[in-house]
Amino acid sequence: MTVGARDGAHRQRRDARRNRELLLEAAHEVFTEQGLDAALDVIARRAGVGNATLYRHFPTRAALVDAVFRDSLTGTMDAGERARKAPDAWAGLTGYLEVVFGALAADRGSNDLMTTHLRGVDSLEAVHEHNRRTVDTLLTRLRDEGTVRADVTTEDVLFGLAALGRAVPALTAATAATAAAASAPAAETAPDAWRRPLALFLGGLRTAPAAASLPAPALTAAELGEVLRELGPHRTRAGDREPRA
Repeated sequence: MTVGARDGAHRQRRDARRNRELLLEAAHEVFTEQGLDAALDVIARRAGVGNATLYRHFPTRAALVDAVFRDSLTGTMDAGERARKAPDAWAGLTGYLEVVFGALAADRGSNDLMTTHLRGVDSLEAVHEHNRRTVDTLLTRLRDEGTVRADVTTEDVLFGLAALGRAVPALTAATAATAAAASAPAAETAPDAWRRPLALFLGGLRTAPAAASLPAPALTAAELGEVLRELGPHRTRAGDREPRA
C-alpha cells in the first residue's frame, strides 16, 4: 500500500469513528427527549450525517439503543448488587428503587428501556433479569422477616413498578411545567415528584405501614391535568410545547 493510500485509509477510519461518536451523542439526546420510538432520520440529521451512515454503523434500532444505553444499564445492575448485600432488606429495596426511578425521571429513553421490552437489545434483557432477581431476593428476605405481606409476589411488585414508572416522565414534565409557569422554586425539585407515589406504592406492601410523612408535595389539580395530557398519545415532543399565556 502506498503512503497516500495508507493515509487515506487512516482518515476514513478516523472519520468513521467520529461519525459513530456523533451518532451516539445525537441518539442519546433524541431518545432522552422523545423516547425510543423517535425517528431515526431525526437522529441522523442532528448528528450531521446521512441515513446511510447511520445504518452502516447501526443496522437496526436495537443495535443503536444497545450502544447508547449499555453503560447506564450496567450502572443499574451495580446498584442492584449493592442492594442485595444491604444488611437491612427494606433499606436495600428502597435505595435500589431510588436509583432506578431517578434514571426513569432523567430521560424518556431510559424510561422506555426499563418499563418495556425491546427485542434484540442484549444488555436490556440482562438488566431486566437482574432487576427481577434483585427484587425477588429482597422480597424473599422481607417476607421471611414479616415486613411485607406474605401473599405479595415478585410479579406483583414488578408490574406495579412498571406501571408507575411509565408515568414518571409525564409526572416530571408536568410538575416542572406548572412550577415554571408560576415561577415557583418547586421547578428545581420536579425531578423528584415520583417519590410520593413510589412511597405510597411501597407502603401498601408492608404488613404494618409506617405513618411517616409522604415525600414530595401532593399534585395540584392543574398538575394532574398536565400529567394526564403528557401520558396521552397526543403528547407533544420536547421543544414543541405551546407557550403559556
